[in-house]
Amino acid sequence: MKLITAVVKPSRLDAVLEAVTEAGASGLTVTEVRGYGRQKGKTEVYRGAEYEVKLLPKVKLEIAVSSDLAEAVIEAIVRSANTGKIGDGKVFVVDLETAVRIRTGERDAQAIAG
Repeated sequence: MKLITAVVKPSRLDAVLEAVTEAGASGLTVTEVRGYGRQKGKTEVYRGAEYEVKLLPKVKLEIAVSSDLAEAVIEAIVRSANTGKIGDGKVFVVDLETAVRIRTGERDAQAIAG
């Protein structure tokens, strides 16, 4: 099993959700987050005053999938989140040791299956 964490632009969320569902992911968690990478924020003007936004709004998706689905889900995220501009985001993948569905006590593959 793999835990895929993706940080993407909020404007790409709907496209990413559709793509990962088509790729076979049966569930995910979405969190609104703020952060920066190479961009180091940006400068904006509001009512004539210039100010610096250091932490940009992003959306973090966490998706637990079986190892055989992982590559398809990663490719779906990359394809659907890509705008070709700086700040498109990142995808992180880690091994998932165990998962437990609280309601039924099911573990591992049964816990993350639809």
